[in-house]
Amino acid sequence: MSQQKPIRVLVGKPGLDGHDVGAKVVSRALRDGGMEVIYSGLHRTIDEIVETALQEGVDVIGLSILSGAHLPIAQKLIRKLKEKGIPNVPVVIGGVIPKKDIPVLKNYGIAEVCTFSTPLNEIVETISRVAKRTKGD
Repeated sequence: MSQQKPIRVLVGKPGLDGHDVGAKVVSRALRDGGMEVIYSGLHRTIDEIVETALQEGVDVIGLSILSGAHLPIAQKLIRKLKEKGIPNVPVVIGGVIPKKDIPVLKNYGIAEVCTFSTPLNEIVETISRVAKRTKGD
């Protein structure tokens, strides 16, 4: 009987946003949901996040963004993933995201968006669904 590997998720806090309680709560919920979670810590650059994703072989990148800079951060991250040869690693963005920006983010290539009011169980389900789409499960 083969055991399925757990989903590996990188939870990143890009830029100068110093509020990480939500990212830590989501990380714990993902871990409790059976996933392996790598938390980047605060104030990471896009280059650092992508390098960590490469080194850790993650299935999904989750970004917590509360600063309002989600649009340029998303564009830069998607561009950097392509440059590094891992454009198929899906990205889920969470945080304070206006509804009007969700279609824009998805157009950039963001797989899913979880706003600040998304229940934890839905975030876990979203990450699982996104990872399975990519893995072909």
